[in-house]
Formats: sequence, structure tokens, C-alpha cells
Amino acid sequence: MSGRLVDSYDLVAFDLDGVVYLIDRPIPGAVEAISALHAEGTALAYATNNASRRAADVAGLLTGMGVPAQPKEVLTSAGAAAAMLADELPAGSRVLVVGAEALRAEVREAGLVPVSTVDEQPVAVVQGYGPEVGWQVLAEASLAVRAGARWYATNTDKTLPSPRGPLPGNGSLVAVLRTALGREPDVVVGKPEPALFTTAAKLAGAQRPLVVGDRLDTDIEGAVRAGMDSLLVLTGVSGPAELLAAPASRRPTHVAADLAGLFAAEESVRVPASGEHGGWRLTAEGVLEGEGDPVAALRLAVGATWDGLAPAALRAGSPAAQAVLADWNLE
Repeated sequence: MSGRLVDSYDLVAFDLDGVVYLIDRPIPGAVEAISALHAEGTALAYATNNASRRAADVAGLLTGMGVPAQPKEVLTSAGAAAAMLADELPAGSRVLVVGAEALRAEVREAGLVPVSTVDEQPVAVVQGYGPEVGWQVLAEASLAVRAGARWYATNTDKTLPSPRGPLPGNGSLVAVLRTALGREPDVVVGKPEPALFTTAAKLAGAQRPLVVGDRLDTDIEGAVRAGMDSLLVLTGVSGPAELLAAPASRRPTHVAADLAGLFAAEESVRVPASGEHGGWRLTAEGVLEGEGDPVAALRLAVGATWDGLAPAALRAGSPAAQAVLADWNLE
């Protein structure tokens, strides 16, 4: 039997929304899992595409939930975008900011001047998530880009997980400008670009980091691009149906229901599984038989679908399997 999953890595880099919390509510079991890692001395990092909070604010939110996080452990797409702007633009350059005050503060701290209108002649536009973003600032950004400003997006997550269900994310706001301008942003800073993860590993001096996320299109693809192993947890955006159809660029190394999977035996959470796994068996014809943990059934099923079997071709060979496939919207 293999050791615990977490014992194979020297850094655990967490996404936040959908992994640790939903907006501002901790996901059940997340605080206990991360606190246990802290107690064991495991190196941790938090890499989030959400540009509406600064690193210190994120650390404060986590600490308030019972996770003793430090600002230096937090990497945000807002901070990364501001650092990139500072590298590419002369000090004092005007940057039109679309997003929350946190993004404006990061731009200002980077030695640039945040502005709000095209009349202030910005040389760049940086766009990040903000719950108050509306038509007026999007219109100013559109005019600025048309006038020649370089367009940076902190991230392109289409949705943001919440306790009430997925909400429009920064990618949906980026899509407004994409439609108006008829083109893509010049630069996308956050995941799935690998910079947040590679920076976290560099700061920690890690040689074997593990990325933990809830989205295949950002967290897991970002880990693949960074050459890092990953754990997909099913507490946020991506679910079984998306995982079954995932292309090679978005396939995690491990899958678990939640962060408790970090403490499971590594071989028990690795994907794809084969043969008999967790009380289930999948035949060569794609018939799922047996009963047990639904996530164990999912690990078996991805082995078949990633090898070319259409997800819709999976069939139930037991009542428990029928219930699982129905939950995956396949029956």
C-alpha cells in the first residue's frame, strides 16, 4: 500500500474559490485539512485567479476562517498582473483599471498610475473581476483599447463558484469587451498560464509541488503547463461529466471528493484507475458494475473515456452504477 498522497510532495499549492471556500464561506472539511497540514509543517501556497482581493486580504480571510495563512503564501492574479505591467511599462505610466479596488491598489503599488477614463490617455488596460464592474468602465476600456492601449486580463474564468451556484466570473466580463472589440486580450496573466504555480514553487524552493484545484480549464490545465502533478477536488466548478470528456491538456493526476483526499493513500486517488477499484469494476465494453464510493467509480470510468470510449457509451451493470451514471447525467 502506498503512503499518503501529501507525503509525496514538498509543496501543496491550493486554488481558493471552490477548493477552500465559496466566496467567503469555508467548504466543509477544508479548514481541518489545511490546519492538519500546517501542524505537520507542510509548505503551503495559495494561488488564486480572483483579482478582487489583495494577498494580505486573502490571508486575513483565511485566518478568520481558522487557517493561519501568511500574505507571503498568497499569490493573486491581481498582484501578478501588476508586476507584469511594471516590468513592461515605464514607471508612472497610466493604466485604466477595470475591476475591484484591490487591483487598483496593486497597480498603484507597482509604481503605475491607475485611471478610469480614456481621456486620461492610458497606455494599458488591465481587467480583473470586481462585483461592481459595470457598463461605464467597460465602455471606457473599449475606447482605450481601440485607441491603442495594450489589453491585459488577470484571468478568463467564465464563472465564479458560490454557495448559490456558479456566478459570472471575469471571463464573462472579458467576453463583453471581446465582443465589442472583435479580438482577444493581448495578455492573460492568471491560470491556465503557469506563472502563479511556478512562482509559488520558486518562492518555496519546492522540487515536487502538488497543485490542488476545482477547475479543469484553469487549475488543472495550469498545472499541466507547469509540469506539475495535480489533485482535482469535486467541491467547485468541474464535475464528473467534464472530467470524463477532458482532453489530455486538462487531465489531473489525482481526483478526490474534497481535501480529505490529500491524506488518502496515493494509489487510491490516482487516475485513471483500472481493474477493480473501491468496490467497482468496469468491463472492457464500458459496463460499470458493483457499488461503493462514487468517486472511485469515476476514477475507473475516466480510464475508459480517456482511452476513447464516449462517455455516453458507459452502461450500468448494477443498481448502484445506474444511480451513479444518472448523477453524472449519463443515464
